[in-house]
Amino acid sequence: QVQLVESGGGLVQDGGSLRLSCAASGRTFSSYNMGWFRRAPGKEREFVAAISWSGDNTHYRASVKGRFTISRDNAKNTVYLQMNSLNPEDTAVYYCAAPRRPYGSVWVFDYWGQGTQVTVSS
Repeated sequence: QVQLVESGGGLVQDGGSLRLSCAASGRTFSSYNMGWFRRAPGKEREFVAAISWSGDNTHYRASVKGRFTISRDNAKNTVYLQMNSLNPEDTAVYYCAAPRRPYGSVWVFDYWGQGTQVTVSS
């Protein structure tokens, strides 16, 4: 059973930065794509960023491109989301996500962490 534990959320001012971490356990981390999603109050969960199992490919939603960077450290079984130039619209609970199948060629996610709150004040 895969386990995903996020950390690094908090309160930050408009224009500030945060780095989220997601520690994965329960299987061979380096074989799986990883992703980040978020859910703002009153809104549906939305995709934020994803990284391939090899780390060679990344994908971002348009509104965070150029501000957020997803990366992974397979030796630490951890995926990161570096968030810069944060604005109040980025306020949400951020979730780490992983797929059921390894070596995926498409961005499909089946498992979710418990989430970490990010609040950006204006």
